[in-house]
Amino acid sequence: MSFDYQVYLLDGMTVNEAVTENEDGSYTIFVNKNLCESKRMSAIKHALSHIKNFDFGKSDVQEIESTAHERV
Repeated sequence: MSFDYQVYLLDGMTVNEAVTENEDGSYTIFVNKNLCESKRMSAIKHALSHIKNFDFGKSDVQEIESTAHERV
């Protein structure tokens, strides 16, 4: 499966990462710029697992995060 995404490092985030699905079907991953390199990579992997598992169509956030953390 292939999908398009871009990653932006942002200063001032209160979470490690956030993901948005764009109108064109691509994704934007925002990563906390203040994380060390290894935590940035983990944050990106976490975001990609949400994309790969179609989590944007699900509604139970607790279940989504619980399952995502089991996959990483």
